Formats: sequence, structure tokens, C-alpha cells
Amino acid sequence: MSTSLSRRDFLKASAALGGGFALEFSFPLASRAADGASAAEVNAWIVIHPDDRVVIRIARSEMGQGTYTALAQLVAEELDCDWAMVSAEFASPNEHVRRQRVWGSMSTGGSMGVRSSQDYVRRAGASARQMLIEAAALRWQVPASECRAADGVVSHETTDRTLRYGQLASDAARLSPPAEVKLRDARDWKIAGRSLARLDIPDKVLGKPVFGVDVMLPGMLHASIAQCPVFGGTVSRIDASAAEAMRGVRKVVREESFVAVVADSWWRANEALKKVVIEWDTGSHGDASNETITAMLRAGLADPDLPQARTLGNTGAALASAAQVIEAEYQSPYLNHATMEPQTCTAWFRPDGFLEVWTSTQNGEASMAAAAAAAGLPLEQVEVHKMMLGGGFGRRGGPQDFVTQGVTIARALPGVPVKLMWSREEDMQHGFYRPASIVTMKAGLDAQGKLVALHTRIACPSILKVLMPGALKGGIDFTAVRAFNDMPYVVANQRVDYALRNGHVPVGFWRAPGQQNSFYRESFVDELAAAAGQDPLAYRLALLKPDDKNCLVLEAVAKAAAWGGPLPQGIYRGLAIADGFGSFTAMVAEVSVSAQGQLRVQRIVVAIDSGYVVNPDNCRAQAESNVVYGLGSILYQANNVKDGRIVESNFHNFRIPRLHEMPKVETVLVPSGGFWGGHGEPAILPLAAAVCNAVFAATGKRIRSLPLARHDLRAA
Repeated sequence: MSTSLSRRDFLKASAALGGGFALEFSFPLASRAADGASAAEVNAWIVIHPDDRVVIRIARSEMGQGTYTALAQLVAEELDCDWAMVSAEFASPNEHVRRQRVWGSMSTGGSMGVRSSQDYVRRAGASARQMLIEAAALRWQVPASECRAADGVVSHETTDRTLRYGQLASDAARLSPPAEVKLRDARDWKIAGRSLARLDIPDKVLGKPVFGVDVMLPGMLHASIAQCPVFGGTVSRIDASAAEAMRGVRKVVREESFVAVVADSWWRANEALKKVVIEWDTGSHGDASNETITAMLRAGLADPDLPQARTLGNTGAALASAAQVIEAEYQSPYLNHATMEPQTCTAWFRPDGFLEVWTSTQNGEASMAAAAAAAGLPLEQVEVHKMMLGGGFGRRGGPQDFVTQGVTIARALPGVPVKLMWSREEDMQHGFYRPASIVTMKAGLDAQGKLVALHTRIACPSILKVLMPGALKGGIDFTAVRAFNDMPYVVANQRVDYALRNGHVPVGFWRAPGQQNSFYRESFVDELAAAAGQDPLAYRLALLKPDDKNCLVLEAVAKAAAWGGPLPQGIYRGLAIADGFGSFTAMVAEVSVSAQGQLRVQRIVVAIDSGYVVNPDNCRAQAESNVVYGLGSILYQANNVKDGRIVESNFHNFRIPRLHEMPKVETVLVPSGGFWGGHGEPAILPLAAAVCNAVFAATGKRIRSLPLARHDLRAA
């Protein structure tokens, strides 16, 4: 008997399951009022219902960072509607393609969600407001200049007449948008700039099915997957007879790079997968290990002909004539993203030839492209229903492997929705990891201890080579040299060499790509301050231009943390700065280290200048998120390689911070205006250096490699 569902049967079953879950994500452009009257699309971003409800479409993804709400605030600010009547929905990637990418970029990464789209989403709100005013003026037969819009109502003050947005939306939708609109000054904001409650939180708290892992569809089957434990390996032979005989199993799918079992529940699929005998061809990487990877990176550092990411002055001559030369080597390991929600994708090849996909993605367009390629369909025959993400951090952006796999598996069972979900072990051992790297720094100081020359050599796998090869310029990956090739310190002689060495471990964008370099640079600057016999704060300020915004955040964090003031017994401070992702950040960490070498991060004070702040509470939450996420990588996280494969398999040997380990975080927002910066990543940049500089203050030991679990922190 066929299990294939027609779309009519599918929708009937969906309604029976509890309220048209699929419809909520399938047809955002067909919103209707409760009484059946059509809502009006004033423009691509804004739908207004007759009862004054305003639906704002969001093109970016929501993974806990608050973009969903912040973008809605910016649109609502310029629209000047009643915020209590506002809701949001994801824009349809399929409609996006059909309408010539009307919503701009759907990619969400690099702390770009708000800062790179703020201008055009605000203009969408302002344009819609002007169209509503024009519609009212036409109805009243008065000049539009005599009308004003506020709080969802257009008024004509001379005659004391008013019309609600819901009464005007249909008329406004028929008007041409204005050629030019004026955006509000941030000083006049009423909705933006406030700590409004996030739109996505209630459904999450109530446990509604908002994440990709929550998707439940009528007749849906479940898939579990096994990939070669050695990256790049392939399937040589399988024996699936035992698995195929197990209860609930519907199919075993074999592809070149993976084997999947499809069953009527995920647990049955995963249990059956364990019974499949798989012989893997591991290729030439089965002997790779930490040692061979380190050797590869060191060989890169030894290469005398490396491309230069930055050349300023005559670094060699300045080092030769320096009063003092300081050298150090720093390193860090591969790191998994460790998202709480494992990779997941639900795909349904409908009987009419259309493909629908539900997934947690940082880029709806990229997911649709991957799905279309795997299905052999044009983009117009694919829809991606963007779900909330249970963590992204870059893993669900460029790599769309989970979508390709999900669609490939579902293609073997046309007419039936199939949900692929990776096990935690697959997720831990088949990521696109933060690159491991080794960096050497050689600094020259003059007689007064001032930094006059810095030569940096970086050996690091290239993320761009893996995910965006066309972005490599002259053998330089900008993410690998970040913090050195754009260093804010005024140093007359600088040279940055880059050794691109990739190996077989796939690397990808990890929260704040290149953030290890901030750890290296800011820890080394502390070493230079100590060698010069100077205070770390004063040393940094002396190296910055007086009008540099890094000075603003340094001074703000120093004041908030009472830098230089007395500390409680056993508490020590460390300091670091970093600018990146459009913002400027400075941080002070306070730590204690017991006589047994037990570290406790007690307090973090962070100052951020992002130019503007759309939702202060959310920006503070992002600083706290950066701290807890980064803390694990500082304290104990590392992905080790043995026999070509990742050793760590779950959270028992890849720890994440627990509640009792979370320090107090104080965030100082110092928006200076004139530019737009991000908040999703900046606060992680100075974290490792601030903590490790505090550890030095406490123990006298310099930390030049992470994680700290590998070090004896008993006082020197």
C-alpha cells in the first residue's frame, strides 16, 4: 500500500493534528484576517489586517540572537504603528526568488542581521507610513502634508478626522511607493531603542514547535545517518540485512558518503543503523592525528616565502635596532559548534513534483539552493520553511550538508515527508570546525618600552578555501589574519605573514571567525606592557589614536570595573580590547585561582560601542551569550584528532559550561552613533585574552595555548 500523500490529504491531516502547522510556514504571503477578509500587503515587508494587526516579514534567521524582534522594531518605528498589534513571520525563500530577491540578503551571520539590513527595512517602514498617509489624504480629499501618522492612526488635525491603518491598508497597497523617504533620527525613536519583549520568546517558553527538530507532519518518517568517521572517506560495502528486518524500518539508503536508515520513529531508525555493517574507505587520511596536524602548521610557519597580509614600514630593520625584542608562540585547537539542536532537515517530495523543506538554517536562500541541487529541480519548485534555530554560530550558514542529505534521503521515498536528524555523536564528529592555528609574534620595543615593530606569522586552515574559495585573495584568508592585518594600535612597522594549511579536517565559520587572533594579540600586548613595566590599560591607550573608538570603550570599561582600584582578597583582573563585526569592545575579567590551581571566573565587565542600540536588553543578553559560549572554549573545550577522526563524541568529553560556572556579566552600552555595528559576536573577541591576562595576574603564568584545562594553574 502506498504511503504517498496528496497535498489535499496532507493539509487535511495537518489540520487534524492541531491547527495547520505546515500552513503557518508555507504561506506567509497569504495571511488572512480572523473574519476571512484579506489582509493587505502594503509592501513586501508589511502586511496590515483590517483589524489593525501588523505582520512584519523578516528575511534573516532567528537563532536566539534577537534579530527577529530588532528588525521588527526598526520597521515598526518608521511605520509608526501600535507595537502591541505587531507580529512577525519569516519571508518565504520561494517567494523571494519569484519576486527577484525583494527582501535582500537572507544570510544571517557575521553579526550582520541588523546592521546590514537596517537601512532598507527602515525605509520599508517609512515608505508604508507615507503610503498610508497618502491613502487617507485621497479619501479625505486634502493635501497629504496636512495629515500625520502615529500609533497606527492617520489623522487630519484641521478637521479632527482619523482613520486606522487597517481601514487604509487596501487603498495604500494600490499606491506607488514614494521615491524618497526621510528616516527618523535615533533621538526621536519610540519603538526602536527600547528593551521590548522579544517576539519569539513566548512560543519557545510554551514549548511550541518552532525549531527544525520539532517538525511533525502527517505520515512522516524519520532518518538517522552515519558518515565516514574519517573526513573525506566513502562507503565501501554495507550489509543491511539485520537492519532491514527490524520493526518499523522502511528503507536503508546508501550514498557515496553516508548510510541512512529510514523508519517510523527516529529511535528505531537509529537503533537499526547500529545494526548496519559498514565498511569505510578512509582514503589517505586514516593516520592523521594532532601530531601530524601540528607538524603541518609548523611547516607552514617555517616556509620562507609566505604571502604577506600586511606590510608597513621596515619591520626587519626596526626589530634589528629595537632596544628590546619579545617573542612568543600561541596556539589553539579545532572546535565544534556544539549547537544544542543537532543538524536536522525534513523534506517532502510532493506528488505534484514540488519539494518542501523544513530546516533550521542561517540562510534560507542557501538551503533552497542546496535542496534544489540535490533534488534536480529549479529553485521555483522548492520551498524552504525557515524554522527557529536551536543554535547556529556559523554551522548552519555556509555548510548546507544536512539539507543536501535530507533531500537525498527523502528522494528515495517520494510522496512521504522524511525528517533527518543527526545523532549527537554525528554532530560532534562531522562538523565544520573552528580552525586550529599556531601564531608566532616578534615585537620590538624602544628604550621607553613603546611598541615600534611587530612581525606576526600565522599558520591556520582557510575557511574561505572550504566554503568560499572565490573570496581568497592572493593566498590570504581575511578571517585567518583578522586582528593583525587591521590592528588598531599605531605601530610604525608591521608585517603579517599567512601560511594557508588546510589538512583534511573541514573548517567553517565559528562564532566570530578569527577570534583566536584576538586572544593571541591581546595576550601578547599584555606581555609587552609587563616587559615595559607599564599598566596594561595605560599601555594600550598610548598605542591608540586619541579619537579611536577603542579608547572610548577602554575608558568606559575601566570606569565600570574600577580598574586600578582595590580588589577583594584573592581576586585578580585582566584586560583586553577588540574591534570587529562593526563594533568596538573592551573587557575586564576578574578571576580567582585556588592554591590547588582551580580557576573561577568571577566577573566580566564589557563595554560595547555598536553605534546604535535597537534593543538594549537584547544587546546585553548577547554579551552574556558570548561569555557563556566562549567560556567553554577557554576552560576545557578542544577537538582532538586520532586515526583521522575526531575523538570527542558527546558532551561528556566536550564539556559546556554549567550554571554554577557562569560569572556575573555587566554590560556597558556606549553607542556613539554614526555607524551600525553588531552584537552577536563582538563580546567574544576579547574574552579569552581578558581571562588569561587575569590568570597571569593571579599566578604569574602566561597562558599561550587553550584550553586552560591543559595547564597547571598553581601559582608560579
